[in-house]
Amino acid sequence: MQLYPKHYCGVFGVYGHPSAAELTYYGLYALQHRGQESAGIVTSDGQSFHELKGMGLVSQVFKGGALQELQGHIAVGHTRYSTTGSSQLRNAQPLTVDCARGQIAIAHNGNLTNAAALRAALEARGSIFQTTVDSEIILHLMAQPDPVGHSNSLLQAVRRIEGAYSLVVMTENELIGVRDPHGFRPLCLGRLDDAYVLASETCALDLIHAKFVRDVEPGEIVVINQQGVQSLQAFPEHPRRAFCIFEYVYFARPDSTIAGRNVYKVRVDMGRELARQFPIAADVVVPVPDSGNCAALGYSLESGIPFEMAFVRNHYVGRSFLQPSQLIRDFSVRVKLNLIEELVKDKRVIVVDDSIVRGTTCKARVNNLKEAGAREVHVLVSCPPHMHPCVYGIDFPDRSKLMAANHPLEEIRKYLNADSLHYLSQEGMVRATGLPATAFCMACYDGNYPVAFDPATDKEIIERRRHRLPTLGESVVREKAQIPLL
Repeated sequence: MQLYPKHYCGVFGVYGHPSAAELTYYGLYALQHRGQESAGIVTSDGQSFHELKGMGLVSQVFKGGALQELQGHIAVGHTRYSTTGSSQLRNAQPLTVDCARGQIAIAHNGNLTNAAALRAALEARGSIFQTTVDSEIILHLMAQPDPVGHSNSLLQAVRRIEGAYSLVVMTENELIGVRDPHGFRPLCLGRLDDAYVLASETCALDLIHAKFVRDVEPGEIVVINQQGVQSLQAFPEHPRRAFCIFEYVYFARPDSTIAGRNVYKVRVDMGRELARQFPIAADVVVPVPDSGNCAALGYSLESGIPFEMAFVRNHYVGRSFLQPSQLIRDFSVRVKLNLIEELVKDKRVIVVDDSIVRGTTCKARVNNLKEAGAREVHVLVSCPPHMHPCVYGIDFPDRSKLMAANHPLEEIRKYLNADSLHYLSQEGMVRATGLPATAFCMACYDGNYPVAFDPATDKEIIERRRHRLPTLGESVVREKAQIPLL
């Protein structure tokens, strides 16, 4: 089956509302597209934390009167796909600790590139980890004393971690939002009457009728408490911005607005760019729902070729259907999308999708169309070919599993059984956003990683922990983690 990139995670937080848990529930519901493996909410009543986490969808985890048990005017919530750490209950977030500085809960969207080295250094100092997610590292950094015996602050902790992270942190009396200095992941601030809200996307604010205030800036720490909202820039040097452009291509909901750009409009403009770059004589433009809808509409508007929803999506397919029996080879394709043959028979069809990773599902779609009588099938993709893995939180596989990284365009076209195959250029993709190329991380396309990482060292550390091999040279760990080993 096609390996679509997994959504990484959604985070949400509320401060100063008597129904904080209920609002967080609806906020996570709006962010369900960002993670469907687990969900959790932790609340604070000013004295104690109350939490509920579970595997599955938001509606499955919070059943019956569960929300009534989550008392408090502050809440933090998380919905998750596993990028680092396996899919199991102990890795469900928000993570909580009770340490010398009090109770802390954290919800994390992203991936730390120096997680393995940091964890190795913390373990060398005696830290005991309860999960395999890199988010727990941040809690340990905050709880560990510094060399002169003082507690580390969140500011000190975020200056030690590297990679992609948007965090919502809660103490007994505060809600805190943090965004990494490059701004890989989205995070916004909203207001609902006298309450404040933090969310991964603006669509979550819309659902609870909260007013969008602004995006949390890259490198910013936003502290919300009884004094209101306070802002601190943790990285005054302002590293280059590197927002994940795949948010616009695929991840974010089309009704969200990021960096002042509505995602729906950006995707329509990506389709328009496709039409300008690849004008094809055809009779109908067909999207692959739902991810290809906006780009296909844009192609149709720009080219004048009629738009048809020839593939009808079944929105009630559960995750149990993701591993079908081999006895029904194309069940995984047809169970999600069914084709209306009358709309494509004897026609030249342009089929638009947002990405091709492995290509197996795309091939099945093309064969589906030709079996239905389509005269020609032209495949257009609203982003460039994926050539490199992502280390910042998107579950793209390694290069060996990326079709475009291992096969030339013509070879892929033949494999798909398509009459033509075209990818949107990197320049066209950026142009559709209305933002400069310097605003984005596009490492999965061009291999230009904004934050350096050492996969060889990380792999050695991970293997040492897994098999309890002799330690890696302490100097390597100490230098990379920047934590004195006492």
